[in-house]
Amino acid sequence: MATIRKSITFTTQQEDWIKLQVEKGLYTNESEYIRDLIRRDQKNYDKYAKLKMAINEGFQSGISDNSILDIMEEVNQNLS
Repeated sequence: MATIRKSITFTTQQEDWIKLQVEKGLYTNESEYIRDLIRRDQKNYDKYAKLKMAINEGFQSGISDNSILDIMEEVNQNLS
């Protein structure tokens, strides 16, 4: 995979935080930490997009004739 060099500006507090993560041994260098943040943000966005799609599907499906207890039971069965 090709890499691209970027120039990013951080506050002193942010720079100190990034360095601390590397000093703790959580990351081998600052770039690795930033890339990990981006990967986690991408995962979170994917989860958000899936949730938003499920909510929209729910709205599109209309009002259920089932009671709340019926719906809860169906959810529990689907989780089993």
